[in-house]
Order: sequence, then C-alpha cells, then structure tokens
Amino acid sequence: MKPKNCLIFGGSGQIGRHLIRKLTKNNIKVTVVTRNIHQKSYIIKTQGNAGYIDVVEANIYDEKKIRDLFSKADICINLIGILFEKRKGNTFYNIHTLFPSLLSSLAKEYKLKNFIHLSALGINDAIDSNYAKSKLEGEKNIFNNFPTSTILRPSIVYSVDDNFTTNFMTLLNRLPIFPLYYSGKTKFTPIHCSDLTDVIYGVITKKIDSKIIECVGPEIIDFKEIIQRLLNLINKKRLLLPMPLPLASLTAKIFQLLPNPILTEDQLRLLKYDNILSGKYKSNSEIGIPSKKYFNEEVKKYAYMWREGGQFSTDKYLAKEKTHN
Repeated sequence: MKPKNCLIFGGSGQIGRHLIRKLTKNNIKVTVVTRNIHQKSYIIKTQGNAGYIDVVEANIYDEKKIRDLFSKADICINLIGILFEKRKGNTFYNIHTLFPSLLSSLAKEYKLKNFIHLSALGINDAIDSNYAKSKLEGEKNIFNNFPTSTILRPSIVYSVDDNFTTNFMTLLNRLPIFPLYYSGKTKFTPIHCSDLTDVIYGVITKKIDSKIIECVGPEIIDFKEIIQRLLNLINKKRLLLPMPLPLASLTAKIFQLLPNPILTEDQLRLLKYDNILSGKYKSNSEIGIPSKKYFNEEVKKYAYMWREGGQFSTDKYLAKEKTHN
C-alpha cells in the first residue's frame, strides 16, 4: 500500500523537483517544506499534479511547526545539503549533522514508516574533509535515533537543472585554459537525476529500510574525461592543464571568499578521493533499480545551450560528430 503523504525537505532543488514529479505522477501526495514560500512555491507547485502538492513555509529549526507536519506524514525524505559553508547558520554541522538528527528523532517519535536521507558517495575515505565528516556524523545520528532509516549515497547527480555539468560548460565556454586538479584522475560514477528519483521511489514502494544504498550511474568516468566529453558536446577546444596542488590550494582559498565559490579548500580535499562504489554496501543495481541513463546521451539533450548558435547549431554539430565517429 502506497503512503498517503511524503514530507519532503529540500523539494525546490534539482533532486526535489524531479522527485515531486515522480511521486505525484504515481498518486503519492507530497508536503514540501520551504524557507521562503514567495520565492519557491511557484516552482514547486508546477512540478506535479494539482491536488497532490502542499507547500508549507517553515524554518527548518522551527520544531513546533515541523512537529505538526510529522504528525500528518507517513514518510519523511530529507534532500537538504550544502557544498560549501555560508554565514547565518549554514554550516556543515548544522545542515548535515544537527538537522538530520532532529528529523530522524521526530520520525521515530511519530512512528513514520520510513525516514529517507540523502547523503553522499565516497565519504568514508575522505577523512580530511569537513563536508564528509559532517555527513558521516549525520548518518550515525540517524541510525541511532531511527534504526530503520534508509540512507542513499549518490555519486554526482546531473541533469539540465544541475550545478555540475551546467557550471562546467559555462566555464569551458569562457576560459581558454581549464585546470585539472590531481591531474584529472579522480573517478566518478555520475547518476542522472531521474535515475536517482527512481531509486527513491523504489525504496518507498518496495518498503526498503535499514540500509545504506550507494547510488551510481552505469559508467565510471574520471574527471579529465568528463571535461573532455563536455568540450566535445559543446564543440569547443580548450587547453587542459594539470594544476600543482600548492597553486590549486591558493586558488581555492581565493575562490571560497566569493558568495558562490567555484572551488573551496574542502572541495579540493574531496577531489582526492574516487567517487565510486565502495563494495561495503548494496548498490542501486543490487536492490533491483539499476541506472539506465548514460552521461553523453543525457547531457547532449541540453548541451546545445552552450554551443554557438544554440539550438540552431544542432544539425551542424551532429554532422561533425558523425564524421568524427
């Protein structure tokens, strides 16, 4: 029997928007919590079937208001995460450790069917990363509070709505030289956003709990190859230059002073570690929900926006691609 109501935190982001469409399409009602209903509600409400979406404005630490939402929910899904720290309480500890601990405690108290939490792949090895340490501590708290929780650890998640492929294609359009950190050898297993939401939907409908599940796409691609593929998709040529670590650290120190940094020192430390299956936990394929979408085929669908001529360059680009093949 499908749950009557999924309570979602982080529903306005890339994964949240895809997930809302998936759940409401399958007649599951969602309640989405947002900090600013005036900025976010119009985005959220257009993502799914009318009548299946409620948008509630609440501070994520307003326990009294959140308690009321838990009393009406069957499943809670936490998608909130940050890649760099900001002021006003947006620290790794608050977002990745303290907040999931609060949600899992409430999920236990109100006897929810499941608490699904989105973590990150590769955090076990990244012992010198504050991001990874906060994620691991959050996972530990979740299982202590609500042992039947499900934690998903995805690799890099990409789609037309992401901040990964889109940012890189923008930079590759503007920069004549592109830096390769750690010589571009770090390995990734990018998963398309719709494949990840299929996993979340499967966890709900198959009643999977008490597990850490590593979520990956069908390919292992190193960082250099990702950049080369993106260059090919936008029909650009750039000099890819391995960057010495001391220089990379210096640039990261400068970049992290920006409101939305391209790179931080903590992210640079994370890049040392491969983002692939650890073999310690089940993967999405092993629970019967393999990824179906391949990186090139999916990014090709929106990469035209970064090519000269935009959508009108498509035919010319494809002709070139066939010639090269």
